[in-house]
Amino acid sequence: MAIEYKKSENIRPYESIILVHPAASDDNKKKIFQKNKAVVESFKGSVHSVDTWGKRKLANSIKKLQTAEFFHSYFTASPEAIVEIERTLGINDEVLRVMHAKLDSDVSMEKHVEAYKATLKDSQERVNEADARKQKKRDMRDNKMRK
Repeated sequence: MAIEYKKSENIRPYESIILVHPAASDDNKKKIFQKNKAVVESFKGSVHSVDTWGKRKLANSIKKLQTAEFFHSYFTASPEAIVEIERTLGINDEVLRVMHAKLDSDVSMEKHVEAYKATLKDSQERVNEADARKQKKRDMRDNKMRK
């Protein structure tokens, strides 16, 4: 029994974050995103970007896993596409979590991507600064121990 959705003409911008099992093969990851792209396009949408954040530690374990591979994407689609994407991803055992957020439709997709990249850059700078401070403390501690 197939689920039939009434396809609306209201196309909206969305962003999504998908957490995938860290042991998933590259082929399986590609299949996940090819299927997502097909679903989005079937609802008259388009995928603008898919970025990987790589394997990261989880704040809380999921299915006894401490790490997951994070993916971030921007796309436009009708609201019904979100329901179908979440349904298909929920069936896949390699997908641990999915989060979708509706973006402001008055702002262009390029502006959303630009803001996203600026946020990533700022975040990376903060991480680098924190790492530099930690390394400086380690170096000072090591120098005191050598004396």
